[in-house]
Amino acid sequence: MKFLKGTKLNSIIEGSCPVCQSELMYSERNPYKIRKTLKMNERCSVCNTKYKMEPSFFFGAMYVSYPVGLFFGGLAFVLFFLVLDLNLITTYWLIVLTMVLLLPIILRLSRNIWINFFKSYKEISH
Repeated sequence: MKFLKGTKLNSIIEGSCPVCQSELMYSERNPYKIRKTLKMNERCSVCNTKYKMEPSFFFGAMYVSYPVGLFFGGLAFVLFFLVLDLNLITTYWLIVLTMVLLLPIILRLSRNIWINFFKSYKEISH
C-alpha cells in the first residue's frame, strides 16, 4: 500500500506511526497473539513520536470502537441475512461469532483511528 503513504488511512490500516509511518506502533504485528494485541512500543524509533501521550490516552479509543464494531456487525448482517438469505437466529449467532473473531482487529483499528485524530504525517528527511 505504498500509494497510501502519507495518508491517515495508511497509518490506520497498517498500524504504523502516525507521524512518519516508518514502523509499526505495536510490538507484535499479529493482532491474534492475544497477550500482545494491545502492547505498543513506547516511542517510534525513527521520529521519536511518543504513542501514549498521556496516561489513559487510549481510553478515548473506546468511543471509536463502538462505530467500528457497528460497521463490522452491519457488514456481517448484510452478508448473512441479505446476501446469503439466512434466518434471523442464524444471522444473529453468526454476527456474534464475527464480532468475537474480529475483536483484536477492532481494538487495534480503534486505537489507530484515535491516535490519528491527534497526530499528523510529516515527511522525515534521513
